[in-house]
Amino acid sequence: MRLLNQVNQPSDLRNLSMEELNELAQEIREVLLQKLSKHGGHFGPNLGMVEATIAMHYVFNSPVDKIVFDVSHQSYAHKILTGRREAFIEEEKYDDVTGYSNPDESEHDFFKIGHTSTSISLASGLAKARDLKEENYNVIAVIGDGSLSGGEALEGLDFAGEQDTNLIIVVNDNQMSIAENHGGLYKNLKQLRESNGTCKCNLFQAMGLDYVYQNEGNNIEKLIETFEKVKDMDHPIVVHINTQKGKGYQLAEENKENWHFCAPFELATGKPIKAVAGENYAVLTRDYLLEKMKHDPKVVAVLAATPKTLAFTEEKRKLAGKQLVDVGIAEEHAVALVSGIAKNGGKPIFATSSSFIQRTYDQLSQDLCINQNPATILVGSASVYGWNDVTHLGIFDIPMISNIPNMVYLAPTSKEEYFAMLDWSIEQKEHPVAIRIPANGVVSDERKVDTDYGCLNRYKVEEKGSKVAILALGHFYQLGEKVKKELEHQLGICATLINPRYITGLDTELLEDLKANHEIVITLEDGILEGGFGEKVATFYGDSRMLVKNYGIRKSFPDRYVVEELLKENRITKEQIVEDIEKLCKC
Repeated sequence: MRLLNQVNQPSDLRNLSMEELNELAQEIREVLLQKLSKHGGHFGPNLGMVEATIAMHYVFNSPVDKIVFDVSHQSYAHKILTGRREAFIEEEKYDDVTGYSNPDESEHDFFKIGHTSTSISLASGLAKARDLKEENYNVIAVIGDGSLSGGEALEGLDFAGEQDTNLIIVVNDNQMSIAENHGGLYKNLKQLRESNGTCKCNLFQAMGLDYVYQNEGNNIEKLIETFEKVKDMDHPIVVHINTQKGKGYQLAEENKENWHFCAPFELATGKPIKAVAGENYAVLTRDYLLEKMKHDPKVVAVLAATPKTLAFTEEKRKLAGKQLVDVGIAEEHAVALVSGIAKNGGKPIFATSSSFIQRTYDQLSQDLCINQNPATILVGSASVYGWNDVTHLGIFDIPMISNIPNMVYLAPTSKEEYFAMLDWSIEQKEHPVAIRIPANGVVSDERKVDTDYGCLNRYKVEEKGSKVAILALGHFYQLGEKVKKELEHQLGICATLINPRYITGLDTELLEDLKANHEIVITLEDGILEGGFGEKVATFYGDSRMLVKNYGIRKSFPDRYVVEELLKENRITKEQIVEDIEKLCKC
């Protein structure tokens, strides 16, 4: 790392010759390959942006000039060049930085960004504040071609086109989103690439933006020339660069989709170090839907640029044909789309992660639930066991979704119950339904499950008891089983174990009946407590003598947490819950 060790800040790049800059790019790529093979992370986007990042930091004066990275999938080289190289070189320091831009780490970062299509709007805000303060510097938004399909990106472009001020929008075009791009605008990007940026049809110019194209997006010298031309411009301009995703690692260059993100792998072969064993809901759901599609042409699965949410590889996408729709990075559109499909007699299923469903609140409320159209929404990674980066938390869905009128939000406790709920949801014609995909592994048990969930808000008493009632929601049901067993073992209490099933409503009849021979009700939910399931139960018992204890996560933004530690901090362990119940019994 001869040259890399000389770069402590971006300005050090200007001391290097062009030959040395290219050598530095190779060193950075080697560092990235080593870390990503051992640690995992966003692979293809970062390898493809090494030269462009070097060129930007060579030309612009960060942090005075402000660079905003969309999603941050391509920010690793930026971090290396802005004083954080040890976190990419020294294995024991790999977790000292996040996988996303983070102003807590460096003055060269301005936002914590993990969701897509945001950089143009954020950069526009920085530019507006700069102008109001009568300051003078460059503001640069970096955005990938895949992110352009997101509504916020198009809104940002539209806004930027009307601004008479410095704003440089670098469009990193590697012809890929996470999988292939979807949407009509990509036809124009293709035309621009093929015409070397000269075709008359130009999306960016139509938005009122100036435009320049650089076909050699991995050529540092060409990029420096291009960025020098647009530096200090007095109006907004798009710099469209053509890059190679996964550059420098042949397997990633040849199979861009599989190498967008990687778990630890053998660098020589590309084989994962730890193979994933056993069943998973993505594959099970995909196979279920493919079988359903064979027999019913009205069934259609909708995804938003993340086909592996349901394990729809390229081969499986071909099998699904027109009954699989990828809308690109457009979750809001996806919700409105499935509402329209359902309204017109189709049977749509939209699947995305809990973190991304947050982008769709207005569409869930306005386009879907007010109209009461029977679409199915599958919510994945909705758990403390899901992603743990602060920008991708999956623990906010229960307060968000369960408080929308007309929505039926279901929480299955097992594989059998999940597919029973899914099948019912697809075939019923009365309700918009969301289903929280279990996140504690595929649990199969002997409990008999219902096939009809049309009689809403009816909880299921799985094991009858007295004194203590445990309402264990969704995949926290298994925790409820452990608590019940431990209560009997330690305190001699045979508790009632209840599977609520419905997140969106209270079984008031059952809750009222519990008053007869129960003194304590506890609720278990894998999500934020405030506005969640347990608080509704506590409110029901507010004017009674029933003692209620709610277990969930305190409202916060936990970042890169250890699951066991977070659960313990919130007293969501078998031992702590039993300890609390023992204290309540003495009240």
